[in-house]
Amino acid sequence: MAFNLKKVLKALLLSSSQPLAVKDIQAAFSRFHDTALPVAPDAVQPEAAAQPAAEAPAALEGATAAVPAEEPAEVFAETPQQDPELYSDVPSLITATQIREAMDQIAAELRTADEGLLLIEGNAGYRLVTHPRFARWVRILRQEPPPVKLSQSAIETLAVVAYRQPVTRGEIETIRGVSAEAGVNKLLERELIYIVGRADAPGRPIQYGTTDGFLEFVGIKSLDELPASDVLSSRQIDEWLKNSSSAHTPTDTDMGLADEQLPLEASLVEPAPKAAARVGDHERAGEKPAEEPPAQT
Repeated sequence: MAFNLKKVLKALLLSSSQPLAVKDIQAAFSRFHDTALPVAPDAVQPEAAAQPAAEAPAALEGATAAVPAEEPAEVFAETPQQDPELYSDVPSLITATQIREAMDQIAAELRTADEGLLLIEGNAGYRLVTHPRFARWVRILRQEPPPVKLSQSAIETLAVVAYRQPVTRGEIETIRGVSAEAGVNKLLERELIYIVGRADAPGRPIQYGTTDGFLEFVGIKSLDELPASDVLSSRQIDEWLKNSSSAHTPTDTDMGLADEQLPLEASLVEPAPKAAARVGDHERAGEKPAEEPPAQT
C-alpha cells in the first residue's frame, strides 16, 4: 500500500492548535527520516530469544515475566510492518506543490461532508476551523459575548491605515476630513491595527499599521492581496496630502473669472430703488421734492 500523504496531513492538522505552514510540514518529514524507528527487543537480541527458558539470564526472565506477551505488538504498532500506509515508503522530500494539492483535497472533502469543519489557509499557514454557522454554539461553550460590528467610521479609518501604512493620525484626518481619534482607539482595542513607530516629522507623530488579525479579519494572506484602488494611486494621494497642507484661499482667477469682471460678492448686491435715487438728487441740488397732490374725495 502506497504512502497516504493526505491522511498524515489530516492528523497533523487535528493535533496542532497553531496554523501549519508548508515549511513546518516539510520539517516534520525531514525529522521523520533523521529519527531512527524503534526496534523490537527480539530484533536486538535474537540469540536470547533462541535460548531455552532454563538457560535465559535471570534478569531477562524477570523482564519477560513483567511484560505481558501481547504488549510488544501494541508498543511497536507504529512500525512500517504494522501500518505501511503511514510509515512505509515515506518520501524523503515533499514539495510545496504536493502539500498544497493534498490540502486542497482535504478542504474539498470537508466542504462536501458539511460536518461543521473547514480548512482555511491564512498568512501563518493551514488550520482547521469551525464553520461560521456554528459560531453561536462556540460562543455559548466559551461564554463569549456576540461580536460587535465595526462602524462605518471605523471601517473607513481601517481602510486608510491598510492602504497608507505606516500612517499618522493627522494624515488619516486629512484624508477623511473628520477626527479619527475614536476610530483609531476602537481599532487598537480590537487589535486590528498597532503602533508601528514614529514619523520623521515635527512632533514625531505616532504611525499605525495593520496586524495579522487584520489579514484574518478580511480573509487574505498578505497585504499584496488587497484590491487595487480605482480612485487614486499612492503617488496621487501623496501629492494631494502635500498640497492640502499648504492650501490657499481661491481667487477669481482660480475660479475661472477674468480680472476685469466683478467678484462674485459684488454681483450679488441688489441695486438701490430709483425713487430713493431721485430723492437724493433733489437734496444734493438744494431743492425740495414736489409735493404730491392731495387725493380727490
